Amino acid sequence: MSSNARATQLTRRGLLAAGSALGLGAALAACGTEKQSGSAAKSEKSGSWEFKDDRGQVVKTKSVPKNIVAFTGTAAALKDFGVEVVGVFGPTTVKDPKTGAETPDVQAGDLDVKKVKVIGNVWGEFKIEEYLKLNPEVLITDMWEKNDLWYVPAEQKDKILKVAPSVALWAADKSMPAVLQRHADLAASLGADVKTKKIQDDKVRFEAAAERVRQAAKGKKDIKVLIGSASPDLFYVSTPVRPTDTLYFKELGVTLVVPTKLDQGGWFEGLSWENVDKYPADVIMLDNRTSALQPEALKAKPTWAALPAVKAGQVIPRVTEPIYSYAKCAPLLEDLAKALENAKKVA
Repeated sequence: MSSNARATQLTRRGLLAAGSALGLGAALAACGTEKQSGSAAKSEKSGSWEFKDDRGQVVKTKSVPKNIVAFTGTAAALKDFGVEVVGVFGPTTVKDPKTGAETPDVQAGDLDVKKVKVIGNVWGEFKIEEYLKLNPEVLITDMWEKNDLWYVPAEQKDKILKVAPSVALWAADKSMPAVLQRHADLAASLGADVKTKKIQDDKVRFEAAAERVRQAAKGKKDIKVLIGSASPDLFYVSTPVRPTDTLYFKELGVTLVVPTKLDQGGWFEGLSWENVDKYPADVIMLDNRTSALQPEALKAKPTWAALPAVKAGQVIPRVTEPIYSYAKCAPLLEDLAKALENAKKVA
């Protein structure tokens, strides 16, 4: 591995606060480089399917894919839009420390984790043999960096991409409404009815929640919100510039802490626990993924306990990797609105 690749992995590891690494420069899938206007198209005569993904790559298959394998969070979003998958890769289940039973990870949403085939549950795990058994017609995942397939291991990507065409949708650098629309577009191209009453109601709820955040932010401009993720050694303060959720929070008027010394990818600043108070904040949104330390575990960190926002009880979960459906994104906006409405100036 080159020194540049190592550096990239370290910066992404910090973002995930879990040892996850994002190797840049993933190869594009071999099929589907043909240009086309519009994001999706389906031939009624031939029954063929094609979709222009966020790499600008047109993916084509002879028929609408049924055997779909997807990153866990993407699969959960597709399920909310009416599309089922046969297999997933990414954080899907966690073991209950008391019972030892496998329970759904926060990123699994409403997926039936006992029904879908899990071909990888942690970073770097992708069981190609199990993938082949599923006879996949398309692989779908997120994209945090241009042309990089999220949770597809770099050392296996060439083999994986030869099996089936791939689709990648942005999970960064675009505001949440745009990303939601792209997931709806993909689901529709796969045959889902994205105009059902349930989905339309979810969209109305999402839009109402966004307006509630806007109004709350307007009345609490002095309230500073910090986006953080905790690991044993460092506390990561995320920039609001790149993530889809914080980009939208910023558009809605929320006053967000902006770290000044970002990693080379422009994602975060890592602070030692001795310096965790570098950026005054009234509300802390804390990474809720199972890979990051949660409030209970952080009680052992004296500098954390001393933060004004922590002492005031103004710490809320942050869904760092949202499930991009209206049903799942509406509640996170509602939680933020509530936090702003109830927040007191403490920093």
